[in-house]
Amino acid sequence: MTAPQTTPRAPTRRRPPRAHGGLAWPVAVLAGVGLAVLVLPLVALVARAPWGELGELLARESVLEALVLSLGTATAATGVCLMLGVPLAVLLARAAAWPTPARRLLRAAVTVPLVLPPVVGGIALLLLLGRRGLIGSALDDLFGITVPFTTGAVVLAQVFVALPFLVFAVEGALRSTDRRTELAAATLGASRWQVFRHVTLPLVAPGVAAGAVLCFTRALGEFGATITFAGSLPGVTRTLPIASYLAMQTDPDEAIALALLLLAVSVGVLLLLRDRWLPGVRG
Repeated sequence: MTAPQTTPRAPTRRRPPRAHGGLAWPVAVLAGVGLAVLVLPLVALVARAPWGELGELLARESVLEALVLSLGTATAATGVCLMLGVPLAVLLARAAAWPTPARRLLRAAVTVPLVLPPVVGGIALLLLLGRRGLIGSALDDLFGITVPFTTGAVVLAQVFVALPFLVFAVEGALRSTDRRTELAAATLGASRWQVFRHVTLPLVAPGVAAGAVLCFTRALGEFGATITFAGSLPGVTRTLPIASYLAMQTDPDEAIALALLLLAVSVGVLLLLRDRWLPGVRG
């Protein structure tokens, strides 16, 4: 008598675990608290704004004076940063072949203004270009030029704090570009200057644009270095952030109106900075 034959069962395959896009509840809670820390102060600013009097407040002569000065100095500072920052970014991106200590020193020199308190930057500028500064004393004695507490001092303070934003934006664009195009142009007989103007700059144009916008916004909002190095002279050095700080002590409604104006500019910058302008960032 033969044993009954049994049909072998096919081995069961375990389904791979589905990708879980959620967050653990402690992570979600902490993320929510972090978001609240960033958003709630701005919500309070918008909620407490004197909307009914906003037009009248922003039309005051002192506000318009500070606005025109801020826009003018921030534009000038952005122009200086473009002229100096793009070559500095190229130097930083091409410094990979340098000895490690020199490369680290160069990067540290560019990074320091990002982490340095702006007031310290203003003190450093004053010690460099003040009447008794390292360079300022010679400028005063030989040419009668006084830099501090002038509109030019505002521009210099803004350049000091805003230049790294442009440098790192352009450097990131340079690192993400294909250098074979530059090498091909050089092989065809183009000089280094021609390669820089006709090949390198067009390749990194989005990074330059993003850096210029960030630079303008940082310059527009600069306070610490400006008030330390340039002071607060109406129509000469009193920019929007300084005017907002001073108004908070005498006219809080005007201070809030100025803060809203600066907030509106910042939001406008975020709308201008499309993802494709920032190397390595995708929406």
